[in-house]
Amino acid sequence: MTDLGQPISRDRAIQLNPIVLAFVGDAVYTLLVRRSLALESGAKAGELNRRASMIVSAHGQSERAEKILPLLDEDEESVYRRGRNAKKTTKSKSASSAEYSRSTGLEAVIGFLYLTGRIERIFELFFKEEL
Repeated sequence: MTDLGQPISRDRAIQLNPIVLAFVGDAVYTLLVRRSLALESGAKAGELNRRASMIVSAHGQSERAEKILPLLDEDEESVYRRGRNAKKTTKSKSASSAEYSRSTGLEAVIGFLYLTGRIERIFELFFKEEL
């Protein structure tokens, strides 16, 4: 774990399993959503947690995926499709399989962008609008 925080190459990121990209993307998205809510709201922790849970849920992520799909570049779109179509070992308890697949694709894109050091692109795609 000596290269924490150091971007990896696009080629290396593309070669990663999309479920691994989604694993990273899930954590990054959760952190950034919580950060945004904490800094932009005067709400108490319980309310912030409720809002964050709605946004980072498979249903919330699926809705966000639909909004950003037209904005993705070629690499991002490819990563999204690979994540969406990847065979998953778990299922969502509260979302349809289509929503869960779209949310996995979205998480894969976030993981890809984070690992390649494109943090500004994450904000551009996911945090332009107010949460």
